[in-house]
Amino acid sequence: MRAEKSSFWHIGIIGGSGLTAGIELEEAQEISVSSPFGAASGPVTTGRLGGVRFTFIARHGAGHAIPPSSVNYRANIDVLNRCGVTDVLALSAIGSLREEMAPGHMVMVDQFIDRTTSREGSFFGTGLVAHVSLADPVCPRLSAVAGAAAEAAGAKVHPAGCYLAMEGPQFSTRAESRMYRAWGADVIGMTGMPEARLAREAELPYAMLGMVTDYDAWREEEAGVEVSHVLEVMHANARVARDTLRKLAANLPPERAPSPIDRALDHAVITAPGARDPGVVARLDAVACRLFGTRD
Repeated sequence: MRAEKSSFWHIGIIGGSGLTAGIELEEAQEISVSSPFGAASGPVTTGRLGGVRFTFIARHGAGHAIPPSSVNYRANIDVLNRCGVTDVLALSAIGSLREEMAPGHMVMVDQFIDRTTSREGSFFGTGLVAHVSLADPVCPRLSAVAGAAAEAAGAKVHPAGCYLAMEGPQFSTRAESRMYRAWGADVIGMTGMPEARLAREAELPYAMLGMVTDYDAWREEEAGVEVSHVLEVMHANARVARDTLRKLAANLPPERAPSPIDRALDHAVITAPGARDPGVVARLDAVACRLFGTRD
């Protein structure tokens, strides 16, 4: 059975395919990692930044070839787990549902409303049932450190915000956008779920740095969202995101203290040992090896 997590930080980064281009990683390697949950979005790039190990995976694959609904979120999280990451920071372009969260700003997402419909949302299922707590889906420790790093990189950072995860790939209608605002959502995107759910099942503390690219369609006096404008702001945000990761590496505590999320599965599995499907258990040799795996 695998030992408890290392006291050394190893940050998994889920973000855009061009994110690593401007970061000078030491000992950088590109590695293809297989997963029993299918093909991940692509190989990982792993290396060190300021003495901290980082492992990157491009959520949409090289050249942004995979749409939000077709991302294999389970494989991506499983692969990061197999690489030994201790925590996951997601970088994501988002639309704003609030006037004060303007394009170019950053939002440390702290809550989610899941409106996705066609994605595999759990590592568990028939043959091995588990229910993890997701009341607070984001790791407050990682979120606070990442938010401080973004501010140090020169970004305007909102410390909290509720993310509405929509299916896509189309943007919202004006009626939908107004409804999401009424629900209490602050920002909107297409990839935060089930990513955050799966990270919790994998006992990986998860934080999301949302990079606001546009106002969603709720502003009646403006045209709807256009990809060209989104891309323009995304490119500007990429530099700040890279600077944020450098600051994050510099500002992490020297040692990683254990997180309660490291043991999220302790009371989640409810299937009796004799009723567990051996095939399902085998697929979880990385996700849940702390409980019933044998991987080193």
